[in-house]
Amino acid sequence: METAIRPPAVAGRFYSRDPLALREEVEGYLGPGAQPRPALGCIVPHAGYMYSGPVAGAVFRTLEIPPTCVILCPNHTGLGVPISIMSNHAWQTPLGALPVDVELASRLKDNFAWLEEDAEAHRAEHAVEVQLPFLQVLRPSTSFVPIVLGTREFSVLEALGAALAQTIAQQAHPVLIIASSDMNHYESDLVTRRKDHLAIERILELDARGLFDVAVKEDISMCGLGPAVTMLTAARLLGARSAERIQYATSGDVSGDRRMVVGYAGMVIL
Repeated sequence: METAIRPPAVAGRFYSRDPLALREEVEGYLGPGAQPRPALGCIVPHAGYMYSGPVAGAVFRTLEIPPTCVILCPNHTGLGVPISIMSNHAWQTPLGALPVDVELASRLKDNFAWLEEDAEAHRAEHAVEVQLPFLQVLRPSTSFVPIVLGTREFSVLEALGAALAQTIAQQAHPVLIIASSDMNHYESDLVTRRKDHLAIERILELDARGLFDVAVKEDISMCGLGPAVTMLTAARLLGARSAERIQYATSGDVSGDRRMVVGYAGMVIL
């Protein structure tokens, strides 16, 4: 299969288009590194860097980035099939091209029949793309597998998580599962923090079903609920023992407008 290039969709909007400025931006959000450690999974936000960059950087600087990452994200555009993978493109950012791990992508498709090759869902989607410069700065040699989820059916998300765990367990090297997600959207800062706390409690308990149920019951508009459920399911099957909240913020912390905010949670699964 010939490898093509997926050009950046949100460079110049969500993050800087200039390579030197982008590297400086990412390094600023990463800050002084804590001792990096291996992890099974994480949850990181995907808004414009000025809003979510500090939370994303706080998570990534604690992680030992492995040779391959699987990045799960929601489908914001509504394009493409419900569960889509894009394995025949390297992804371009201002920092260069990041290759897809074609072998891992192929094994995932073999292990989960509903996972379809489909570039349309990925073409304009930002939630995978904004994670890539962090990976490129921390481990330029890494590769990744992008998966866009346009379904919120728990049984499907759980089954994907099981297939992901099965596939990763067969790998010779560690794989980090990144769930790209913002938290509650467009309510007051007070309401958003209350709702997000309920979701974070379930994540800290590694409780995928509990997270799904509380998000539905409390109307928590966490856009990456599906990715988080899938990641938690896989991490538990791979032997996860604990989760840590690294950092939390809302867009109001940057804008000063507390009337209508988006929440950002940084979580690590160990």
